[in-house]
Amino acid sequence: MNGPPHVLNWQFGWLLVLAAFTTGAVMGLSFHREEFLGGYNSFRRRLVRLGHIALAALGMMNVLFALSPWPAPGSSSGRAASFCFIVGGVAMPVVCFLTAWRTGFRHVFALPVTALVLAVLFTCFGGQS
Repeated sequence: MNGPPHVLNWQFGWLLVLAAFTTGAVMGLSFHREEFLGGYNSFRRRLVRLGHIALAALGMMNVLFALSPWPAPGSSSGRAASFCFIVGGVAMPVVCFLTAWRTGFRHVFALPVTALVLAVLFTCFGGQS
């Protein structure tokens, strides 16, 4: 069996999934407390949950991209898509956690969103001549 075409995204994706499991376990130790992070419907608690889910979902997206033969791993589109998936995979949960800490960080959401949109565009259109 051959390895995945985009090895870095494979490794990074599984690392994000592991981070999701770890953060979920740590947060789960306090979720039983009604007042944890301001209560169930608080902005802070919602953002922390979103950051945790972003780790898992973007980890899976990186693994899925890692298995994709298109765009070719050595191509400029393949490298760009790989890079953007990694940047988005790091930036989205970090911005979620930072925004839960200080709401002013919400203005930085454009960075991970842009990276992920570009990743998808490079993936979808990268193999076309």
